[in-house]
Amino acid sequence: MGVFRRMRDITAATINEHLEQSQDPVKLIDQFLMDTRNEIGEVEKLHQQYSRHTRQLKQQVDEASAMIAKREEQALLALKAEEDHLAKLALQEKMLYEEKYKQYIELYDQSRDALTELEEQLDHLKTEYQAVYSKRQYYYARMQTIQLQQRMNERSGQYGGRHVPGMFNRLEDRVSDLEYEARSLRDLRRGEQSRETSQYSVSDLLEREMAKLKKKLENGGKE
Repeated sequence: MGVFRRMRDITAATINEHLEQSQDPVKLIDQFLMDTRNEIGEVEKLHQQYSRHTRQLKQQVDEASAMIAKREEQALLALKAEEDHLAKLALQEKMLYEEKYKQYIELYDQSRDALTELEEQLDHLKTEYQAVYSKRQYYYARMQTIQLQQRMNERSGQYGGRHVPGMFNRLEDRVSDLEYEARSLRDLRRGEQSRETSQYSVSDLLEREMAKLKKKLENGGKE
């Protein structure tokens, strides 16, 4: 089992299934991205701690290795000088550093393997994040398209509800009525004027006839 593993509610392997069931896929993806960013931050923090710990272990391994070589050299010099007691002391210390080396090299190997695993997990999380982020951009664009289409449908409904042809039909009827009223008033006025003119002509004719008769009487019945 890895040194760092945390179960998430949603993983990249199952996110498509959740997206199909979600009413708001962008919100779901944003939640996943936020969880992944938090996990990346935790892994990066742990990676830094393991890096620091691994360097410290490496330092202990290097120091033990250097002291092993140094004490062996000192033991050889002591033997050459026929200082067997000093040679034994140097060899005893060498044995202690060899034990220390074995202990620390094991810890160092474990820490280095864990550091490698963390680096792989970090790379995987970042790759996963980028893949899901790309999906987020795609679904966000789709949601925008849906929203714009809904707005266009609303506008189309409003436009269709106005019944423009019917509106002009009613307007045409109204204008026709006004025109008919205007023509009727015009014809009526013309009729009155005609009657007045006709009446005026008859009256003149009557007056002329009366004048002729009066003149005839004055002349004794002669023209």
